[in-house]
Amino acid sequence: MQIFTSEKPLVWGKLDLPMMGLNADWFGDKVEPPSIFTLAKDPGFLWFIGIFSKSACIHPMASPGQFTPELWKYDVAEMFLANPEKGEYLEFNLTSNGAWWASKFASIRLHSGKQPDFLNNIRAYQDKGQADYDVSGLQIPIVFLQKEINFGFITRGNVTFISHSPKQRFLSASKLSGLQPDFHQPDNFTNLSFIRTSK
Repeated sequence: MQIFTSEKPLVWGKLDLPMMGLNADWFGDKVEPPSIFTLAKDPGFLWFIGIFSKSACIHPMASPGQFTPELWKYDVAEMFLANPEKGEYLEFNLTSNGAWWASKFASIRLHSGKQPDFLNNIRAYQDKGQADYDVSGLQIPIVFLQKEINFGFITRGNVTFISHSPKQRFLSASKLSGLQPDFHQPDNFTNLSFIRTSK
């Protein structure tokens, strides 16, 4: 899982980062338009950025920039970060209008009894200025991730998308197993690869 790194702080509205796209669903069928995202790290934060079609069907209760449960029932981008030594992992959901959700899992699909202070650590952004797509992002403090899952070179991660709701299509950057879509497979997430940008 590639994470583009910058020695200088990144600023929303002035981001110039390589993007990655997913154009095949869980079953190998082509998806149009592709789901596009990037992960980036600056000295203080990890950034999770998604590009969404204007036709994205998001949760009806999704308020711009606000914490909203059950976003996965509609179109959403998801980032998973796992600590392979402890089996713990974090899940972050992000919609086209910047609504977001997050949870820590003690093991597969088992929510941790004590959840991190997501609300006071995560900042969400959104840009509706483009003609045919929306851009949104999450800014997450590195120290927060280090505390929760020992974030660094041992971390394994994945980015997934649910699109085309209500006839949902499931896309994953990492190769996952199973006949039916299941994104909660931390053992199949890929190692993080930190790549310095030219900026």
